Amino acid sequence: MSDERVLLLPGWLNSDPDHWQSRWERQFGYQRVEQADWQWPRRGDWMARLDEVLLTDPRPAVLVSHSLGCQLVAAWAAHSQHASRVIGALMVAPPDTEAEHMPPQLHNWRPIRRPRLPFKAIAVVSSDDPYCDPARASQMAADWGAELVIAGPRGHLNSESGLGDWPEGQALLASLRS
Repeated sequence: MSDERVLLLPGWLNSDPDHWQSRWERQFGYQRVEQADWQWPRRGDWMARLDEVLLTDPRPAVLVSHSLGCQLVAAWAAHSQHASRVIGALMVAPPDTEAEHMPPQLHNWRPIRRPRLPFKAIAVVSSDDPYCDPARASQMAADWGAELVIAGPRGHLNSESGLGDWPEGQALLASLRS
């Protein structure tokens, strides 16, 4: 059994079968944190679910979040009494839930939680993400105390981005785990 476990935190609507998170789940056995409602995500419900999953196993965890999952990490870390169970977070394509074009299903994720994270974090952002201006993403990463990695023009860093198994992401995850 590994010294730590990897928890996958998908974003709004979950990660489809071709998404790098789904590929990692199949290839490496990482655990996806399933949410009760992927359509109308409630921040408090998602935070409670993360606490619940963390408490099922005493091993420390590394969080691997995509999109709204990044906002989950930030909000959860600001409020949970169990943040010490996390040794790091890979936060990929954080969306700007405060943007006017965000759908109403995501309005309860406002305001974005910005306290410094109590664990090591890497934020990976695309220079042409349709859900977050790069300057906003860079500011979120700075507020969270996360190392910023610019992935170039890769869209929302999801299955449409053509990342496949995304070995660059695996290398970033390995750096968090070491």
